Amino acid sequence: MQERLLIVKNITHEGPGLLEGLLLDRRIDADIADLSRGDPFPDPDSYRALVVLGGPQSVNDPTPEMQGELKQIEKALKKEIPYLGICLGMQALVHAAGGRVVPCPEKETGFFDPTGDPYRMELSEEGQSDPLFKGLGDRFRVFQLHGETVVPATGTVLLGTGHRCHHQAVKAGKHAYGLQCHFEMTRDTLDRWTEIDPDLKAMGRERLLGEFDELQEEYRTTGLRLLGNFLDIAGFKAEGTA
Repeated sequence: MQERLLIVKNITHEGPGLLEGLLLDRRIDADIADLSRGDPFPDPDSYRALVVLGGPQSVNDPTPEMQGELKQIEKALKKEIPYLGICLGMQALVHAAGGRVVPCPEKETGFFDPTGDPYRMELSEEGQSDPLFKGLGDRFRVFQLHGETVVPATGTVLLGTGHRCHHQAVKAGKHAYGLQCHFEMTRDTLDRWTEIDPDLKAMGRERLLGEFDELQEEYRTTGLRLLGNFLDIAGFKAEGTA
């Protein structure tokens, strides 16, 4: 097994965000495949772990690209290769594990729901004891950008919930994780998304960036800890360890 991480982008503008700096700090080598630019999804057997990011596609799309992606994720699951899926990457994991992806009762977009309540994820009992959330509390402010949600298969463990779309964090097998919300986003990421995504455009760039600035320290601390925990789970040694 190579000591490399595979990062799969479903769309060019949804990148690794906070994870990028963390990989540099820990001197972890990573390859990036951008499926929206025609890159193939590499064989997961060639990597220590996989991170699959978000995108506007649906896992229900009957395209060769999506079918190929699901096939590779199924392989990673069978081989017990550590996996972290964010947004679409989470939905692809649930589908590959035998679950379903369905429309949300309502889209979740931004930092606040339509009534003005902040979007939060609350950890289940299983989530509170899982190493992915080691060193964190049991309730987090989160950013949402999705119109579909998941119905996990039997055997998929629910780690975190939301008050609108219930399934926010799941675990399939030994160490394959899915997060519906975004923990990887940076301010630059959000700035770019507000120019591209129609729902975010409608909310307004200045409003969203202002909301991010108020939350930035908490958001960054949580995201870096969670992503670092996944790298630990995957077996990447921290800087300076033997």
